[in-house]
Amino acid sequence: MIKLRKLGHSDLEVSPIGVGVMQFAGGSGVIQAVNPTLSEETRIEIVKTALEEGINWFDTAELYGAGRSEKYLAEALDALGEISKRAIVATKWSSYLRFAGNIKKTIQERLDNLAPYSIGLYQIHNSKSFSSLIAQMNAMADLVKDGNIRAVGVSNFNSDQMRTSQDVLEKRGLGLASNQVHYNLLNRKIEYNGVLETARELGISLIAWAPLESGLLTGKFHKNPEILSRIPTVRRKRLEKKLEYSRPVIEALDGIASKYGSEPAQVALSWLIQQGEDFVAVPGASRVGHVAEGIGAMNLTLAAEDLDRLNEVSRDLSGS
Repeated sequence: MIKLRKLGHSDLEVSPIGVGVMQFAGGSGVIQAVNPTLSEETRIEIVKTALEEGINWFDTAELYGAGRSEKYLAEALDALGEISKRAIVATKWSSYLRFAGNIKKTIQERLDNLAPYSIGLYQIHNSKSFSSLIAQMNAMADLVKDGNIRAVGVSNFNSDQMRTSQDVLEKRGLGLASNQVHYNLLNRKIEYNGVLETARELGISLIAWAPLESGLLTGKFHKNPEILSRIPTVRRKRLEKKLEYSRPVIEALDGIASKYGSEPAQVALSWLIQQGEDFVAVPGASRVGHVAEGIGAMNLTLAAEDLDRLNEVSRDLSGS
């Protein structure tokens, strides 16, 4: 039985690993440059496997295919019957160049895309709104009070923005559930830029996005660099830049994985969720094997010496 973790100032209890379904939006527009089209069968199998093996939450966003990811997630859940009732849905309001009033104007669209499934966690996707955080948080609080969502989260917020958000929500009798941030063995910036310290001071959970750094921490690109030639240009160049400096981490992951009869990806995810009960991770999934990595990580407990080894080889890489 997977032990669930409470998300910050909310009543949501989620598995340490969730499933990111941005990949469900593949097939057109900008998303196509990174994610190919997934068949309906594949989408259903991803969601089914996750729910059957103890993963109980899925992360999507308005921005992913203009709501297409939300719709496909709801369709996959709908195909599964009774088991779908276990699912908690997290989605995001696209705040870029918008005013806070848009939060209420677009909530029905989010609910319609996900129907009949409710929104557990509603997150502000970034801090680029035209409106103040005070206005945004009050709008989000209104959604909670109206019963449209259960909890408020943010994404990519810095320390000061988290403090402001928490202060506004507290005045409304609420609190911030989470901040979704870029965090993994190759990007540990939150440990020294104040985000982790502030989150723990305020009791806010952290959701790690890109916890495997776009597949780099699986080791597949280091072992078979020819795979890179089959990847779209934008993503390929980003990965190639990181290939060499990340090699010591990959070698450490390989060694530790061999010790446990595991896989490097499972070790990397296990390291992350062992950083504390206030951490959860949301790796993306474009095939069932990606879900299996998350399941394996939740069932893998690394020894202190292995955590120390990974900390040692990764600590100074975030600025590379």
